[in-house]
Amino acid sequence: MVVEGNTASYIIFYFEEATDMKTFNIVLSSINDVKNFVNIVNKYDFEVDLTSGRYVVDAKSIMGIFSLDLSKPIKVEVHEDNCDAFVNDLKPYIQ
Repeated sequence: MVVEGNTASYIIFYFEEATDMKTFNIVLSSINDVKNFVNIVNKYDFEVDLTSGRYVVDAKSIMGIFSLDLSKPIKVEVHEDNCDAFVNDLKPYIQ
């Protein structure tokens, strides 16, 4: 992208680190499920998002999760290449 000012032109480059994203659906059918899910997610340093309809929330936010429609499956997006242990921890919730 080129941004032009009064006396000079600046070239701005955007670099984004490419990471694979793992996606799967979960079901959180009780308050304890949500609490346990958040505890599991918070053990990991990488980002995890939850999507329900057009809403996306941070999976580490218990308040964010309760703002979703928990009567339907929720899409999990893990922003990490190596997340096998994480997925294994979430097996009880994976649909």
